[in-house]
Amino acid sequence: MPNETSLEPRAAVAFIDRLLFFLGAIAGLCGVVGAAAAAHVTGPGSLDVAANFLLFHGPLLIGVALADHMGFGRASALRLAGVLIAIGLVGFSGDLAVRALAGISPLPMAAPTGGTLLMIGWLFLAIAALVPRRA
Repeated sequence: MPNETSLEPRAAVAFIDRLLFFLGAIAGLCGVVGAAAAAHVTGPGSLDVAANFLLFHGPLLIGVALADHMGFGRASALRLAGVLIAIGLVGFSGDLAVRALAGISPLPMAAPTGGTLLMIGWLFLAIAALVPRRA
């Protein structure tokens, strides 16, 4: 493993890992914005829950990207977990935030579907940790 002073090239980072890392950072940003809005505009409620979910799952997406890049666990299960968690987060938190801020729910099943995808994503993450990566 190269150290900071080494001239050895580092392994290229896969696009999916960069994407999951990016989405994790954006989720964290949206979580902070949502928490501020909940504290100063809407008060506790759906927006606060959406912000918390974003703040909890943003670092998780970054961790999934790093785990995949470092070779921890089965790549396909890690990547599927990350994608499911990202999509579920958009559906769940997005629906709660739109309801809290606009008073409408354009996709009535977005929150329950998103929540289900989050749970399935966590399950695939657990599976990825137990199944070794193929050589």
